[in-house]
Amino acid sequence: MEIAALVKRIERLEERSAYQDQTIDELVEVVNEQRKSIEDLRRESVRLKEELQQVEELAINGEQQEPPPPHY
Repeated sequence: MEIAALVKRIERLEERSAYQDQTIDELVEVVNEQRKSIEDLRRESVRLKEELQQVEELAINGEQQEPPPPHY
C-alpha cells in the first residue's frame, strides 16, 4: 500500500475517533442527567407513598373516632 493512502486512512480513523469521543461525552452527559431525574423521581415516589400512608391512617382513625350522626 502506498504511503499517501496509509496517511489518508490514518487521518480518517483519527476523525472517526474524534467524533466517537465527542459522541461518548454527549452520551455520558445524557446518562448523568437521566440518573439525576431517576433519583429525583424515586425520592418523590417515596415521599408520595409516605403521604398516602398518612392520609389512609387518618381516614381509618377518623372513621373510628367520629361518633355516629345524631339521627341514629
